Amino acid sequence: MANIIGGITTSHIPAIANAMANGLEETPYWKPFFDGYPPVRDWLNEKKPDVIILFYNDHGLEFFIDKKPTFAIGVADEYHNADEGWGIPTIPPVTGESDLSWHIANSLVEDGFDMTICQEMKVDHGLTVPLNLMWPGYNYGHVKVIPVCINCEQHPMPQPKRTYALGQAIGRAVASFDQDLKVAVFGTGGMSHQLDGERAGIINREFDIDCLDKLVSDPEALTKYSNLDLVEIAGAQGVELNMLIAMRGTLIGEVKELHRNYHAPISNTGSGLMLLEHTMPKK
Repeated sequence: MANIIGGITTSHIPAIANAMANGLEETPYWKPFFDGYPPVRDWLNEKKPDVIILFYNDHGLEFFIDKKPTFAIGVADEYHNADEGWGIPTIPPVTGESDLSWHIANSLVEDGFDMTICQEMKVDHGLTVPLNLMWPGYNYGHVKVIPVCINCEQHPMPQPKRTYALGQAIGRAVASFDQDLKVAVFGTGGMSHQLDGERAGIINREFDIDCLDKLVSDPEALTKYSNLDLVEIAGAQGVELNMLIAMRGTLIGEVKELHRNYHAPISNTGSGLMLLEHTMPKK
């Protein structure tokens, strides 16, 4: 059967792509951020997952304010990027895993999640930046990707308890798939940040670090926050924590923290990189 071997949290801000395209990784501003990634890359190269399930939020490339599904899943064989207007390079196509995608989609609907199921969808920097961070130089062609998009832009948005439940349901669906696949799960997005308004630039380091701690030891504590709580504590875009919570939901059972790097500010956000190994899946 398929097995989730671990989960990774990472930022997905478009400035990362510009830094990589312009060779800025060793500059004083960026070095503390990029120095966190080699151990995660080494783990991925050692474990060689067949599939990445990637939680992200779309910033207007595929879903704009006129159509914003609460939860969407891609079931295509291939996904394409396009110019988003950030000045970042467009990346090569991303290979999908349609058999497992359809299995998860069917399982989720049976489990009470009314998913938007996408047989075609463009993927934005929320997905492309993490892939290039983990496999620089666009060297991700060997791995298949299942995009899972969570609304973090347009109210009403799903609450942390619901995104955690979504992750749990995806974890159960993967465990019931009858092919022998190794799966890693990415939860992507900024931690505390606000990009506009009176509190633009807010970063709550203490809260971010507490969230990383709880993702390891007590993820259900994070489900007690509402989105309004997250906005008040972590800024208007702090709701992107929902992608990290969903990732942790897929890791049913025990986890071991293998690596962590927190850095702020990076492009006006708190950035939390963490690698969790799935040590004891529940039967």
